[in-house]
Amino acid sequence: MAENKRPMGPPPGRGPGGRGPRGGFQKPKNLKETIGKLMGYLGCYRLHLCIVAVLLVVSSACSVGGSFLIKPLINDYILPGDFPGLARMLCVMAAVYVAGAACSYGYARIMVHVSQNTVAKIREDLFEKMQRLPLKYFDTHTHGELMSRYTNDIETVSEALNNSFGSLISCTLTFLGTITMMIILSPILTCITFGMLFVMMLAVKFIGGRSRRYFMQQQKAVGEVNGYIEEMIEGQKVIKVFNHEAAAKREFQALNEAYRKAGTNAQTFAGIMPPTMGNLSHVNYALTCCVGALLAIRSGDLGGLAAFLTYSKQVSQPINQISQQVNTILSAAAGAERIFEVMETVPEEDAGKVKLVRVMENRDGSLTEAAFETGSWAWKREDGTLVPLRGDVRFDHVVFGYDERKTVLHDVSLYAKPGQKIAFVGSTGAGKTTITSLINRFYEIQSGTITYDGIDIREIEKDSLRRSLGVVLQDTHLFTGTVADNIRYGRLEATEEEVEAAARLAGADDFIRKLPQGYETVLSGDGGSLSQGERQLFNIARAACANPPVLILDEATSSIDTRTEKIIEQGMDHLMEGRTVFVIAHRLSTVRNAKAIMVLEQGQIMERGDHDDLIAQKGRYYQLYTGQAELS
Repeated sequence: MAENKRPMGPPPGRGPGGRGPRGGFQKPKNLKETIGKLMGYLGCYRLHLCIVAVLLVVSSACSVGGSFLIKPLINDYILPGDFPGLARMLCVMAAVYVAGAACSYGYARIMVHVSQNTVAKIREDLFEKMQRLPLKYFDTHTHGELMSRYTNDIETVSEALNNSFGSLISCTLTFLGTITMMIILSPILTCITFGMLFVMMLAVKFIGGRSRRYFMQQQKAVGEVNGYIEEMIEGQKVIKVFNHEAAAKREFQALNEAYRKAGTNAQTFAGIMPPTMGNLSHVNYALTCCVGALLAIRSGDLGGLAAFLTYSKQVSQPINQISQQVNTILSAAAGAERIFEVMETVPEEDAGKVKLVRVMENRDGSLTEAAFETGSWAWKREDGTLVPLRGDVRFDHVVFGYDERKTVLHDVSLYAKPGQKIAFVGSTGAGKTTITSLINRFYEIQSGTITYDGIDIREIEKDSLRRSLGVVLQDTHLFTGTVADNIRYGRLEATEEEVEAAARLAGADDFIRKLPQGYETVLSGDGGSLSQGERQLFNIARAACANPPVLILDEATSSIDTRTEKIIEQGMDHLMEGRTVFVIAHRLSTVRNAKAIMVLEQGQIMERGDHDDLIAQKGRYYQLYTGQAELS
């Protein structure tokens, strides 16, 4: 059974099941800062953006200028009956509108290029950052919650960059140009239009504010639903075994209902905006027609009235388009902030300076750093001193807890000399897996020290530290790829011969050769077509391929039947030979030959010694071994 790696109950700030916060969604802390960060990514395309800016200005100018040409068209050509001049003027108008359309197409194409490259860079940075985050971060965030950053959140950012930002600027320029021309044509009619625009702005503020809040709730609800669906898909076997279908459906219905409500509210307010703006625009047009007709009769400027009415009809269009883009931009801002929250998460700290290097031994017994990937390993200190890698691991009064509220390990001290096999036994949650996780520096201890060949592991680069450790976990994960690629995951530069040797050592060679394409058989779906025992053999072969000096076996054979276990026992003995080995096992028969056995209970070492010593003590280990107590 797998050991609990954090205190029971959901992490702070998360709902039952660890699927993210419930009961509301926080607004973006700093909308201006989020937009600024997006602009930082766009800054790599300054030349493209300058061209876009020019095209936007020309496009807007053509749109506004084309409407102004209606005034001379009517006053100078239609009313006097100058039909040749009318034809020339119509050609000029057509050229203006064609130029505007060409500029619109140009900036749209450029923005697609810029936005897709920007989104690709954001996605790359997000993935790169996740590789540097500590395991604690993934312990407190579900897979679906993190995946929503790559799907929903980045998709909304892409949509905003593709269309919304360019449209927003274009509409703003068109609006300002239209207002300017309206003032030039008729200040009186412009005042009427301003009054209606003020009413429109109030409507945008009222409706847009609520739309923003509900769109952010919808964005969060998507992550909740995705996370739950992924958990249920991964746990289908468990759900069916315990007849949990009805309860799973009830909880999904609750999450789905929350998503439906948020989505309904968001789309409702988003849908209200266009007709509201449209109706207000019609009211504005009617008032302008009535007052403008009286002014035109007095002044005789029929062309000016026609041009103004065209502008009056157009002035609300930019506002309508802006209101439509606001929803997309706000949704993108919420998604971008969630992305940047991940990017700004404190990465896994690594202040280590000691590196793991290849060395060769000189005739006088001294070590020299080798320039090739053969030979033995050594630790290289900052001053250039080389310390041979032997596999001496020691815990000195180590205290650790996954959070400050609960201590998991209490004053643990132990040592493993080079080549020794150390076993940990005890109840689930006693701290066995935690100890091995601390050797890897997956988590940082609160007090005490852990040394590796006399060097504090905090002084060792994490990459170098983990390269020297081979881990065989109870839960096996196989990647999409060939059998050889999965075994080679332990050491990417391993040759085909080394891969096959590792498989033979683990006892996996026979069944691999019986696969359709042998070592070139492609595995997918986490090796779903393989038995649990076969998948675990891959895990062991992967560790053998890494050929580490220190080996950690975290209940490595718990998923393998007795027959399969016997098949690989000899290979495991070869794998452990000459290495420092830490073994966590529920089957006490597998640890009888350990140099030292540590019996842990509630984060403390209750007993220690070899098998015979512990049997003679007739304590907890004796009870476990003789069946008087059980490992729970």
